[in-house]
Amino acid sequence: MKRRDLIRKLEEAGFKLKRHGKEYDIFERGEDESETVPRHRDINEITAKGILRKWGIK
Repeated sequence: MKRRDLIRKLEEAGFKLKRHGKEYDIFERGEDESETVPRHRDINEITAKGILRKWGIK
């Protein structure tokens, strides 16, 4: 999955970029919920689906 597609889905679910890291970006929804997204152009399908499944995003 393309990184921008994963980020778009997270943002549609209410996540906002908290900070950029060297290898990961941190996205946050509220104060309790955060997710790290690898900074690669293509993200492994299993990893991307796992992130989306964790938050109930289709």
